[in-house]
Amino acid sequence: MAPQEPRAMMVGTKRQHFLIVTYPAQGHITPARHLARRLAGACPGARVTVCAPLSAFRKMFPSAAATGDDGDGQVAYVAYSDGYDAGFDVAVDSYARYMEAARAAGARSLAAVLRRLRDGGRPVTCAVYTLLLPWVARVARDHGVASTAVFWIQPATALAAYYHYFRGHRDAVAAAAASGDPRAEVRLPGLPPLRVRDLPSFLAVTSDDDPFAFVLPEFRELVDALERDGSSKPPLYVLANTFDAMEPDALVSLRPHVDVFAVGPVLSFLHDDEADGATTCPPPRDVFEHDDKIGYQRWLDSKPANSVVYISFGSSSAMSKAQVAEISSAMAEMKRPFLWVLRKDNCRDPDDDAAVRKLAAAAAGGGGKVVSWCDQARVLAHPAVACFVTHGGWNSTLESAACGVPAVVVPQYSDQGTAAWLVEERMGAGVRAVAARGVAGGVEVVEAAELRRCVEAATSGAVAARAAAWKEAARAAVARGGSSDRDLMEFLSRVADDGN
Repeated sequence: MAPQEPRAMMVGTKRQHFLIVTYPAQGHITPARHLARRLAGACPGARVTVCAPLSAFRKMFPSAAATGDDGDGQVAYVAYSDGYDAGFDVAVDSYARYMEAARAAGARSLAAVLRRLRDGGRPVTCAVYTLLLPWVARVARDHGVASTAVFWIQPATALAAYYHYFRGHRDAVAAAAASGDPRAEVRLPGLPPLRVRDLPSFLAVTSDDDPFAFVLPEFRELVDALERDGSSKPPLYVLANTFDAMEPDALVSLRPHVDVFAVGPVLSFLHDDEADGATTCPPPRDVFEHDDKIGYQRWLDSKPANSVVYISFGSSSAMSKAQVAEISSAMAEMKRPFLWVLRKDNCRDPDDDAAVRKLAAAAAGGGGKVVSWCDQARVLAHPAVACFVTHGGWNSTLESAACGVPAVVVPQYSDQGTAAWLVEERMGAGVRAVAARGVAGGVEVVEAAELRRCVEAATSGAVAARAAAWKEAARAAVARGGSSDRDLMEFLSRVADDGN
């Protein structure tokens, strides 16, 4: 990469130390790692430290005590305690209790981390945190940190929906959700018409008994903190993992109210020197063990270009037995090679797990490969991959866009319906699968015929061409002088000013 010294002068001379605090989930840790490397590259001489809960840190660095690095000296890691050092298990606890305990324990532990870094001559100048950690901003400011920012790791459209929901449009959203029609239309300021199914699913939660009832108060607290009303000096910034061309309406609707910087896609491989997109970053520090001994990369190498269907529902969504059966049938009927990620923790019941893996193994016998985890960025960058059957998590959505791979989106919950809307209706880079209602004991499942239809549509020439165009748009956004690069440099300039 080209020398960065002139850009360093643009963001001030004080040595910055960015601390990125993350929630203990793979979907938060992965983008936090990418952001850390991006900040280190854009702000030469800066220190960047990722602060992860101890339960996740131990999986990322099995042999480390409480600190580590990413293998090339750019980014350091440190652990904090969220009160669940052995890990959180939803089967024996609730998300609400976890959030309450983590807020208290996390605040104490993060305060100790900040003191330790300060006393060691490395005071933090900017604290960044992923979602569901609003207490980080208060702790950071109490310890003299000049700047704070939230790293928004969902679509900007989802943030705009939350913002307008809490700023006068709750009743409109609630009425549409109460209709029971997922296609009921909702109009929010500055956004195109959306349907209930396109909104973050948490906006439809109405019962205090819902396991995700804790989410809306968390997002309300965030919206209250974000609003640019003069009470927060300096303001709480938003680093949005998106880019102007992907979500122009949402960003325009937010910018009068929120200090938002669209800096995405924040993906380390976009800044590597290799033109083919293959990442040269250090091996992923994931909370899941990679299947690195079964040769899925060599298997991909053996397949023709644009032939493989890659299937993964991410790090938290589970596949039911019925859904696994339908995917297996679809793959057998299509007779296409496929690479399927089926996590070891997909099923809690051993009998269910055995049944699921038997179905998947039978399908793989017809020309596929099943793994428990993989390096997704490397897979999507491989020329053999033709399309991506995904749950629509935002990390996966950005990776598929940046690699030019068309997507079949099977949204489960949270912001995934919003991602599906963006992919199909705004980008034209994939299709949204429609689940059959009332099957599998009431659980919605995308049936084999629908999956076949979606894969055929996603791999058509028109959709594949649009996906390829988005690959170029993503790279243009983060290239020097691109829209996301300019927003990042503006953010760094603001942070430098905050410390003066």
